[in-house]
Amino acid sequence: QVHLVESGGGLVQTGGSLRLACVASQSISNMHAMTWHRQAPGKPRELVAGISPSGRTNYADSVEGRFTISRDNNKNTVYLQMNNLQPDDTAVYYCRAIERQTGGILVDYWGQGSQVTVSS
Repeated sequence: QVHLVESGGGLVQTGGSLRLACVASQSISNMHAMTWHRQAPGKPRELVAGISPSGRTNYADSVEGRFTISRDNNKNTVYLQMNNLQPDDTAVYYCRAIERQTGGILVDYWGQGSQVTVSS
């Protein structure tokens, strides 16, 4: 069982920046992937960014060029740097760890979420 705790959310004005952190209860170095998702009111949860063990990253089109995902394996932490925030970025942001277990089974773990609100 992996526990994830997000922090760093808050209220920011349009054009501002925030950095989210996700601390895992165990090593993330061998996780299949670490991802950030978000869910705005009345909308489905969507993938924002992901990072593989090798450091390869991918981003949703809506955040490409503004958000950066990174990891610090020594601290068991994944970050999401968010720049030039827009009101449409307002959502609860969730961290997810994908663990590959024996037999190739993939298991998801989710954090409790961190609210990000961007005022216009």
